[in-house]
Amino acid sequence: MGFLFGESMKYLIDRKERVLLGGMKQTIHIWGSNAENPVLLFLHGGPGVPNRHSIAKNQMDLLDSFIIVAWDQRGTGGSYFGCDPESLTLPQLVSDCGELLKYLCLTLNKQKIFLLGGSWGTELGTFVCRDYPELVAGYVGYGQVVNGIENENRSYTYALKMARAAGDEESVRELERVGPPVDGQYRPVFEGLMTQRRILSKYGGHTVKKTGYFKGTVLPILGSKELSLRDKLGVIKGYKLCLSQMWPTIVHYDFIRDCRDFQMPYYIFQGRQDENTPASLIQEYFDAIQAPEKELVWFENSAHGPLGEEPEKFKRLLREKLLTGEKRL
Repeated sequence: MGFLFGESMKYLIDRKERVLLGGMKQTIHIWGSNAENPVLLFLHGGPGVPNRHSIAKNQMDLLDSFIIVAWDQRGTGGSYFGCDPESLTLPQLVSDCGELLKYLCLTLNKQKIFLLGGSWGTELGTFVCRDYPELVAGYVGYGQVVNGIENENRSYTYALKMARAAGDEESVRELERVGPPVDGQYRPVFEGLMTQRRILSKYGGHTVKKTGYFKGTVLPILGSKELSLRDKLGVIKGYKLCLSQMWPTIVHYDFIRDCRDFQMPYYIFQGRQDENTPASLIQEYFDAIQAPEKELVWFENSAHGPLGEEPEKFKRLLREKLLTGEKRL
């Protein structure tokens, strides 16, 4: 069981807790304005890029429809300290999530939980749908991953093409120095990936409104009131730890081959201009999916993060897809 941190409650349900998952205490925050609402668990990206601060700042309007849960996954943020690097594996995080779903069902008196995954969170969420179907009421993924190796091949090619077209010789040199990914991996793993993603962002492949990494990612974390100083240190240290430790193995997925059959509604909310998890890979995967209900929704004015780039449309459709009929659990 978890325990509450000592802080005043802002909502009917306002629980920031440390919960034992996979033998390790991990940080979650639960908010709710109505105990009868269904539960929506956010699965952050990265791995190692928590979104608890962003949820606390930008997603509280969802409390009219959901109890929402933010979770700092093993190895980052409030779940960084005490993490054994050897435990940072896909099977362990899938197992952690399964335990968390059971905990949420027990403590919030629910039968099943909705999952909302972004980027790496779509990989984690898709495997959780496969392995714990009895606990998942429905799934929505954005920045949906499909095939790790092909993902990086296309993303790198796009960044290099755009840099060359812009006459950006410095970025071209950096990308050529890193070299195209081999078996989905850059050289070196963390630094090479960060170089490619930085240049990708420069040319709109991450967000349509081009934003630098420091302004778009670092500043919101540093200025967050949701995160303690210890949490922020965990984010800074955990980002490199999680990516370096997990990337060489988590990139070897092919959902068209391995994860097509689901027992719950499965929705993809995809930015048309996404080149981080390239939109060009999505249609073939969607066509292969077998689920009681499925839908692919395109966000024409978004890239990798339509939840932040087109929030009104995203949240309207999220409520529409998840809160109908028997899916409201």
